Amino acid sequence: MTCAYLAFTSKGLALARKLAAAQPGAVARCGENGVTLANWTAAQFAQSDALVFVGAVGIAVRAIAPHCRSKATDPAVVVLDECGRFAIPLLSGHLGGANDLARRLAKACGAVPVITTATDANGVFAVDEWAKHQHCLVAEPARIKKVSSALLAGRTVRFASDWPIQGTPPAGVEPAGDAAQASFALTITPTMTSNALHIIPRIAVLGIGCKRGTPADKLADAFAAFCAETKLAPQSIAAAASIDLKKDELGLAEFGQKQGWPVTFYTADELRAAPGQFAHSDFVQSITGVDNVCERAAVLAAGGPVWAHKWARDGVTFAVALRPFTPDWRWNDG
Repeated sequence: MTCAYLAFTSKGLALARKLAAAQPGAVARCGENGVTLANWTAAQFAQSDALVFVGAVGIAVRAIAPHCRSKATDPAVVVLDECGRFAIPLLSGHLGGANDLARRLAKACGAVPVITTATDANGVFAVDEWAKHQHCLVAEPARIKKVSSALLAGRTVRFASDWPIQGTPPAGVEPAGDAAQASFALTITPTMTSNALHIIPRIAVLGIGCKRGTPADKLADAFAAFCAETKLAPQSIAAAASIDLKKDELGLAEFGQKQGWPVTFYTADELRAAPGQFAHSDFVQSITGVDNVCERAAVLAAGGPVWAHKWARDGVTFAVALRPFTPDWRWNDG
């Protein structure tokens, strides 16, 4: 988590530096070195995972108000008074991690964390916070309220999962006998006609092969078609991989950058050593020195098995492999 601290007084600055020693981040003081409240907030809202104001809550509220958009995208915002008595998560308590951050900062300076989210206040399972701790994305943030409201009202919610979940489900949460009846589902293939809250683990690696000179928009169109045909949630892709012959492909580089994926490149020798059974192409072998690029690259980068085998269209090939994933209900033990 990249943090940014803003203080307003010398006392607040000293506390901000103490906090930054425990939870690293850049420290600034309003009014010094050209730092203004409006400009600092705008810049950090766009580039940091968390903003920490050491000062009055009202100042922070007015500063962030023009920038708040969605619980799915807004950074965490935490406020501490300059005496270090209270740590208040102000924005993105669960998905953004503000509640956890407030607890860590409170521990660092002896403050009281003031957690006001209803699930936390009532000791009820928070599905969005659990998803974040499993390194997953919530596909439909508006549906979080449906799950939380049911639990707060004392009703049982049911879940479906494509993976075994370690530990015992929390109170009020039970497995669904029929996945179609689940309140929330842990999956990389969400059923778009379902009303369930879909939690998407970012564990998929996209292996890519393409003809020389393939533009980024063609790769993007092919990717959309690939996801539609395989029912894959695009949010599940965490990285991409290909052969080192593609390192200088501008279209591939642009495609990866727009998606926010790191792209790893492997030599033909490395690809040949990938474990598993793969589709074979004499043509690909003659061009690259290895019989298959997309499947082998995906497996090497993921460290796990092929999930979607070679898919081809208009000179583009894709495959997906999955990283090891062990979800656990006991994420907040201890």
